[in-house]
Amino acid sequence: MTAVVAIETAKPEAGPDAEPAAGISPGRVGVLLVNLGTPDTADARGVRVYLREFLSDPRVIENQGLLWKLVLNGIILQVRPRRKARDYLKIWNTEKNESPLKTITRAQSEKLAAAIADHDHVVVDWAMRYGNPSIASRIAALTAQGCDRLLVVPLYPQYSAATSATVCDEVFRVLAGMRAQPTLRITPPYYVDAEYIDALAVSIDAHVKTLPFEPELILASFHGMPQKYIDKGDPYQAQCVATMDALRRRMGLDASKLMLTFQSRFGFDAWLQPYTDKTIEQLAKDGVRRIAVVTPGFSADCLETLEEIAQENAEIFKHNGGEQFSAIPCLNDSDPGMDVIRQLVLRELQGWI
Repeated sequence: MTAVVAIETAKPEAGPDAEPAAGISPGRVGVLLVNLGTPDTADARGVRVYLREFLSDPRVIENQGLLWKLVLNGIILQVRPRRKARDYLKIWNTEKNESPLKTITRAQSEKLAAAIADHDHVVVDWAMRYGNPSIASRIAALTAQGCDRLLVVPLYPQYSAATSATVCDEVFRVLAGMRAQPTLRITPPYYVDAEYIDALAVSIDAHVKTLPFEPELILASFHGMPQKYIDKGDPYQAQCVATMDALRRRMGLDASKLMLTFQSRFGFDAWLQPYTDKTIEQLAKDGVRRIAVVTPGFSADCLETLEEIAQENAEIFKHNGGEQFSAIPCLNDSDPGMDVIRQLVLRELQGWI
């Protein structure tokens, strides 16, 4: 699960021949990639366990009062797991018996290790915020291998309290129970980093060239969140807009040809708009016949991209008169995608390597 790679450690100030103090050995640097999470199994029981952990996080559902707990345990966890399990089965990696998100995140970790293998004393690992492998288990594994410094990499280009912050919450919770804590760094959001924007543009162009049709427009769908979270100060929407502004400039497209929408509504509150499914439906009704959809806020393909976008929204488009629909893969462990992660990690490890 882990990979040791070579990174040259900085020389101590006392000079190149200085020796470590008695009883102290030079430590390693741990790099932990973290993605959202996934059920362990594509059945109702596995999805129920996952949803209970996910929806019990006050960063995700802020009001964890009695009413919500009654709704969660009495309705959602009784009904939703069966339906979502069917959705997971549509995209499940049957060979490895795991979700694509787990397969891809593991591959990202392995490729990152290989990409920086000319350095020494760095251990690269991966975890899920919800489900397995857990953040706690992988921090324990890294420290057991001698990592006294830890770089946590939330794999979310845009920051939100419901994604990036909850990774930090869990890391802090784990460290709070440790006597010998590793020194900690956490990578910042990279929503307008040049490498990220360029990777998106290259990925989109490469995919479009493989299509048997020319899209009339490209729709960029980001995961949504309740509008009230933004009203309370979450910067997520502004960062999504900034990503789109940069991507449009890089690709030479205006907002009519590279549109911004938000997907995955849940519950009855108003969420960020425009909604992806409603926009796709209206585009088809307005006579648009050929579109492609990209999901720039996801670092790896998952249920929301492979099933919700590539299947559900494709069906919405065609049911309302659309003809040609293509879902553009996430950056995943592609060469451009790994360049983004590698450069982010090497930048944040400066001074440690």
